[in-house]
Parts: sequence; C-alpha cells; structure tokens
Amino acid sequence: MQAETAYQEQELLFKQKKKNLSKKRIDYLLLLLPTLGIFIFFFLLPLFFLFITGFKTFDATSGIGNDWTLENYTKFLSDPFYLGVLWRTVKIALLTTLVAIVISFPVAYQITKANRRIKNYLTLIVLSPLLISMVIRCYGWVILLSNNGVVNNALLKFGWIDKPITLLYTEFSVVIGMVHVLFPYMVLSIMGSLERIDPSVIRASQNLGASPLRTFFSIVLPLTLPGIFAGSVMVFSLAISSFVTPAILGGPQVKVMSFLTYEQVAVMLNWPYGSAIGFLLIFIATITIIIYSKLLTASKKGVAIQ
Repeated sequence: MQAETAYQEQELLFKQKKKNLSKKRIDYLLLLLPTLGIFIFFFLLPLFFLFITGFKTFDATSGIGNDWTLENYTKFLSDPFYLGVLWRTVKIALLTTLVAIVISFPVAYQITKANRRIKNYLTLIVLSPLLISMVIRCYGWVILLSNNGVVNNALLKFGWIDKPITLLYTEFSVVIGMVHVLFPYMVLSIMGSLERIDPSVIRASQNLGASPLRTFFSIVLPLTLPGIFAGSVMVFSLAISSFVTPAILGGPQVKVMSFLTYEQVAVMLNWPYGSAIGFLLIFIATITIIIYSKLLTASKKGVAIQ
C-alpha cells in the first residue's frame, strides 16, 4: 500500500514537473514571438523576395517580367568584369579583417591589463568613433589621403617623395577607411576572450620556464581564438557588404558588389539583376564564414557555428 502511494506521488510529481516545463516553454515562446516576428518580417521575407526576383526577366520598357530565367546569374558569372568586382569585394573584406586583427589584438591586450579607471577611459576612446557618422569619418580620410591632403603634404615636406602619390580612390584607402570604422568591434570581441583567461594558467606557464613568446602562442592566442573568430565574423560581414566607405573612398575606380547592386537597382532600375548580385553577395559571405569556421574547428582551437 505504501509502495503504491509512493508511486502515485512520484507520478503526480512527474506530471507537475512536465506541466511546469511545458508552461515555461510556452512563456519562452511568447517572449520570443515579437523578436521572431520582426526577424521574419524584416529579414527573411525580404531575403526570400530578393531570391525570387533574381530569377525574373527584365525589360527596359515594361520592367520586371513574369517569366523565369537564369540569365541574371549566368550573366554575372560569365562576365570577367563582374567576377573581378566579386574578387575585389572579397579581397578588401579579407584584408580589412586581417588588418583589424593585427591592430586590435595589442590594443585589447593592453586595455585588459590596465587598472579599472584607465580601462574605462581606454574603452571609451576605442568606442568614440562609433559616436561619429560614418560619412563624416570617411570624408576625414578624404582630407588626409587626397593629393593635396595632410599625408602627401607631410611626405613632400620631409622630402620622402617628389610628387604626390595616389592614395585616395584606391583599394588601400578603402581598406584603411573600413578598418577605422570596424576596429571597435574587433577590439571588444578580443577583450571578451582575454578577460576570461585565468591568470593562474599564464603564471603556471611562466613557472614552468616558458618564455613570454612561448606563453603567448601556446596559451594566450589559442584561448583568445573564439573572440578573434567572433570579431572576424562581424568585421568580415560588415566589410563585404559595406557601401558608404567604398563609395566615398573608392569612388567609381574601386567598384564593389554593394555598389553594383545600388547601380542596378537605383540607377538602371534593373531589379532582377540587382537582386541576383545582392543574393550572390550574401551567398559568398556565408560560404566564406562557413569555411573559416571549419578551419577553426579542424584546428581544435576555435569554435564553430552550429
């Protein structure tokens, strides 16, 4: 009798826990619904229509047609000019990410080693560019890099060059401008990983006779790879889809995929071809990030996107 009563109590307790778990799941779903709705309505649906429009025909007189075609994609993938623009876009994004990592790591390391007061000031300095419009920052670089700008005048004054060198409207100027814009994202990501490193691990490495360089490559760098990966994903994604910075600092001489999309949609009014270029840009960015994630997973030192 007692065993039967205990079994019934356990069954009731199990049912109560199951009911509470179901209620929690419903509560979580209700909390997620607004965000999920915004995500679907403002991201997934436009992306779906972008994908569909890329397979539509286009006529300059009648606009978007009702027939289906692969011409928009074959036109892009078979034209050396457009493939060159695609390669330039990926190359600029990769260079921006690499330069951002190299510059951001020492800055993030010094910030994490500073005392609390200095750390707050340094973090504010790193974040301060985000308070200024991207357009203003880009035009600041125009003043610095133009033929009569600060950089060329300084080089001429010191006698290092005989005539102004072309710095503006080049891939170099675009990379410099985008590193300046995206630098804070990389610093904050690396700082997050550095702050989670247990100082006792570094002290143990030093006590075992490891040099500072060996400690960095064997302990610090592997433990900060998750932060480097997270920052790289943000910087690369923003760099490969950037429009303002390449348009101002690159001009018509340095065309990228985002500029081609704008040109086809807003100037030529060829929405199907512009949609195809835009979706190819999204696809290339996604594939690059997945490959990068797989490389980190294979090294067994980073984290992968699940």
